[in-house]
Amino acid sequence: MFKQRLLKAALASVWFMVLTFPLMGIQLNRVENVIHWRFDRIAMLGAGIFVLAMLWHWCFERRALGLPLIKLPDKVVNTAYSLPSRPLFRRGLPAVILMGMLLMPMVSSIYQTNIMISALLYVMLALGLNIVVGLAGQLVLGYAAFYAVGAYTYGMLYEYFGLTFWVCLPLGGLAAVIAGFLLGLPVLGLRGDYLAIVTLGFGEIVRLLLLSQADLTGGPAGISNIPRPGFFGMEMSLDQVTTYIYYLVLGAVLLTIVVISRLKNSRVGLALQALREDEIACEAMGVNTTRVKLSAFVLCSCWAGFAGVIFAAKTTYINPASFTFMESAMILSMVVLGGMGSITGVVIAAMVLILAPEYLRAFSEYRMLLFGAIMVLMMIFRPQGIVSSERRRYRIPSERQSATENKELSA
Repeated sequence: MFKQRLLKAALASVWFMVLTFPLMGIQLNRVENVIHWRFDRIAMLGAGIFVLAMLWHWCFERRALGLPLIKLPDKVVNTAYSLPSRPLFRRGLPAVILMGMLLMPMVSSIYQTNIMISALLYVMLALGLNIVVGLAGQLVLGYAAFYAVGAYTYGMLYEYFGLTFWVCLPLGGLAAVIAGFLLGLPVLGLRGDYLAIVTLGFGEIVRLLLLSQADLTGGPAGISNIPRPGFFGMEMSLDQVTTYIYYLVLGAVLLTIVVISRLKNSRVGLALQALREDEIACEAMGVNTTRVKLSAFVLCSCWAGFAGVIFAAKTTYINPASFTFMESAMILSMVVLGGMGSITGVVIAAMVLILAPEYLRAFSEYRMLLFGAIMVLMMIFRPQGIVSSERRRYRIPSERQSATENKELSA
C-alpha cells in the first residue's frame, strides 16, 4: 500500500513539473536575448507536489476505511459536539462577533474597512441567492443581472433626475423585483440545467444591453460621479463616509439575516424546501409550485437590487464589467461552499471567499493557487458545505404516549 502511494505521488510530481516547466522553469531576458533556466524552482515545486500527493492519498485511504483523519480524545469530541447546543455559546458567540464588527472601523484602517464593506455586500448577495438556490433548489447562473439592475437604477435616476440614495434604494429593489418577475414568468416550467442556461442567457442579455445602449447607460464607459449616501445633509470626509457606508451595509446584512431566518421557517420557506426535495411530491401535496418559484425569484432579486444600489453608492462608478458571469459564479460558489440553505454557512463562506484573496497577497502569485486548492479540498472532504442546513424532524409519539396525553387533556 505504501509503495503504491509512493509511486502515485512520484508520478504526480513528475507530471506536474513537466506541465509547469514552460511557465515556471524558463525566464526570457529580452534585453540580452538570454534564457535563464530555473531548475531550482521546478525542483521545489516537485518536492511540494510529492508531499501533498502523499498526504492526499493517505487521506483518501483513511476515508475509504471509514477512519477519521485526526483522532481526538473523546472528551474533546464530546465537548465540541455539546458546545453549539449550550445557550451561552449560541447567544454569546454571535454577540461577541457583532461587537467586534461594530468596533472594527474604530480600530482598523480605511483600507481594511473598505475590504470588509465588499465582504458584507457579498454576504448580502449570497444570502439573497440562497433563497432560490439553497432553499428552493433552483440553479440560477445569471444572478449578477439583478445586481446590475439595482446599481444602474441608482446611477441612471441620479444622472437624469437627480434622485438621492435614500430615494433610489427602494426603487432599485423594486426594479430588480420587476426584472425577477419578468424572468420568472416564462421559465417557471423549466428545471435543472435548462433553468440554469436560461438564467445565464438572461444575465448576458442584461450585460450586453448595458454595453450597447451607450446613450442611456454610458456603454462601456459606465456612469461616474454617483454620490455616496448622505446623512441629513452633513458634510463628511472620506474616512467618515466610508465608516458610514460600513455601518449601513452591516445593518443591511443584519436585516437580511433576520428576514431570511423568518422566511425559512414560514409557510413560504417550508414550501420552498419542499420544492427543493421533490417537486412532483410537492405539487401532489397541494403546493402551488408556480407561485412558490415566482416568490423565490422575486425575493432573491429584491436583495440583489438593494445590494446593487449600495455598491453604486460605495464605488461612485459603475460599468458593465462589474457584472459579468464571474460575479454570478462567485456568489453561487459562496452558497454551495457554505451549505445549501444554511444562513450561517453562507455568511462564513462569503467572508472566506472575499477576504482570503485579499489577505493572501503576501503569497503574491501563489495566492490564487492556494485559494483554488482550499476550494477543491473543501468540495471533496466536505461536499455538504461548511455548515449543513438543519432538517426539520418530526417525532410521532407511540400509542402509550398518545393515550397518556389524551388522559391528561381530558382531566
